[in-house]
Amino acid sequence: MAKKSLIQREKKRQKLEQKYHWIRRSSKNEISKVASLSDKREIHGKLQSPPRNSASTRLRRRCFLTGRPRANYRDFGLSGHILREMVHACLLPGATRSSW
Repeated sequence: MAKKSLIQREKKRQKLEQKYHWIRRSSKNEISKVASLSDKREIHGKLQSPPRNSASTRLRRRCFLTGRPRANYRDFGLSGHILREMVHACLLPGATRSSW
């Protein structure tokens, strides 16, 4: 189980990312449309003004049940360890165990 403080920090980042999403997207679209280098620098300065944690690259996918930050499967939202346990317990429909 991940520390509660880390999970809360990640939730805070998600809220910030949603808040500044359109500002960042519109600034990036403006940069691609503008031809002059000086205008691009001005727009790039605007792009750097929102908080760093509002960038989507700062987000980390976490396991839905345990909060584990590594080995996550996007389709299920679970870490590999929990996914394997749930498949062996037949809790995920359509997922089969692999044995060789």
